[in-house]
Amino acid sequence: MVDSYTPPAVWTWDAENGGEWAKINRPIAGATHDAELRHGEHPLQLYSLGTPNGQKVTILLEELLALGEAGAEYDAHLIDISKGDQFSSGFVAINPNSKIPALFDVEAGSRVFESGAILLYLAQKFGHFLPEDSAKRTEAMNWLFWLQGSAPYLGGGFGHFYAYAPEKFEYAIDRFTMEAKRQMDVLDRELAEHRFLGGDDYTIADMATWPWYGNLVLGEAYGAGEFLQVESYKNLRRWAHEILARPAVQRGRMVNRTWGPPEGQLHERHDASDFELRTQDKIATDAP
Repeated sequence: MVDSYTPPAVWTWDAENGGEWAKINRPIAGATHDAELRHGEHPLQLYSLGTPNGQKVTILLEELLALGEAGAEYDAHLIDISKGDQFSSGFVAINPNSKIPALFDVEAGSRVFESGAILLYLAQKFGHFLPEDSAKRTEAMNWLFWLQGSAPYLGGGFGHFYAYAPEKFEYAIDRFTMEAKRQMDVLDRELAEHRFLGGDDYTIADMATWPWYGNLVLGEAYGAGEFLQVESYKNLRRWAHEILARPAVQRGRMVNRTWGPPEGQLHERHDASDFELRTQDKIATDAP
């Protein structure tokens, strides 16, 4: 028999409860310490970590640079959420929600936070990866907002209870597994009809969705490929492989990454040459 839990009349915060990521969560907002953010020389200053939400933005920036948009040059500064960097006064000033990624556009003097908002901001600023045709644009926006609403169920729901929670709860895992598989089926059915999400054009909707569901369906998220039977989603896997083959995607997914093979980790990006010279395998080799 499973022990039942009766919520107390008034909830109190137990900072030690919550598993591997307990230290990054708290029931209040605002800064915990004073620390200024670093600034580079490029027009766009990105403060992030190479999680799926962080990859969305760096993939778009690399795609824009691949098109020759010099104004999309950027500095990507590492925000180590395990150390609480997101609670610094400098970071809170550009994102009061204390979540990565956050962007500061030096030329416009604008802060932009929430990954979907950053994608939309950059697509509009540079005029790429968002169709001009009203109907096609609306369809791309449908899928962008679908992702923004759906991914928390994958990461905070399935990923948390399957991979990170301090205990395994059958009810929670079953509940969010069902939802994760339903979401993959939604995408698989859409991609049976279209090359990309919403049509034949590669857009910010694809860039937003790939780091979450592309990695998932390729078996690279939560060690859950077999559990979720990802190979059964043929259309989603076709899409995932096609996007992964793009050089800008391969670069973008490396930026601010602090795990995995050292050659795939570029902790900070300040110049295009960093992909060749500053990955962790190169830095380790250069160290005295």
